[in-house]
Amino acid sequence: MSMFELKGKTAVVTGAGSGIGAAIATVFAKQGAHVEILEMNEDAAKETVGAIEAAGGSAAYALCDVSKQDEVMSVFDGIAERREKIDILVNNAGIAHVGNVLNTGEEDFDRVFSVNVKGVYNCLKAGVGKMAESGGGVVLNIASTVSLMAIDDRFAYSMSKGAVLTMTFATARDFLKQNIRCNCVCPGRIHTPFVDGFIKKNYPDNVDEMFEKLSKAQPIGRMGKPEEVATAALFLCSDEASFITGCAYPVDGGTVNIR
Repeated sequence: MSMFELKGKTAVVTGAGSGIGAAIATVFAKQGAHVEILEMNEDAAKETVGAIEAAGGSAAYALCDVSKQDEVMSVFDGIAERREKIDILVNNAGIAHVGNVLNTGEEDFDRVFSVNVKGVYNCLKAGVGKMAESGGGVVLNIASTVSLMAIDDRFAYSMSKGAVLTMTFATARDFLKQNIRCNCVCPGRIHTPFVDGFIKKNYPDNVDEMFEKLSKAQPIGRMGKPEEVATAALFLCSDEASFITGCAYPVDGGTVNIR
């Protein structure tokens, strides 16, 4: 058996229609896992599933709003019934917001909270419950470097990712005896379609200049790639990481510790 093998495992990845989630789903499928994608964007979900299947992997998708607990519970019940057990849960779905405490409106705050915090809670409640019933599993939450440090104008987003970090610690502690591990990765700035859209929307007259500026904000001198987060996720969800739980791993080009 090769290292980081996931053959025979079922992995649920939320928000896997694009970016980091799609990269994680693709890498897990390549390593032999059957991947269940939870998405709100059906076209994006179909694209990821199609790419996985074209490469010889196994995947399916379900439309799911992670902020709605009844919906999440129903989807997880269906997956557990079809697949018999859930081995891996990756809580990736999330939204961003730019603003400080004074210019962040209540509606924006609630929207970020509902997806990034309540959504993770809902999926933890459903996924950890299934794992506890079936003898264990692995949870990986996608937090952020802003859960470990401050940057400008990310008040609500930082709040939400700080909650993801502490939910990681709590879940790891509470379910040690149920053979459930829980860790998180804290990506820095990763080059995803969101970043391109953000630059185009906010800096339409100097896209290239802003891309270079944001890239060089990382000490390593560039943005990360979704695949680089995915390989870290693969390690933490593999049996090779069986002695690791309750940890936060920056995947950030040195942003947290050597900036």
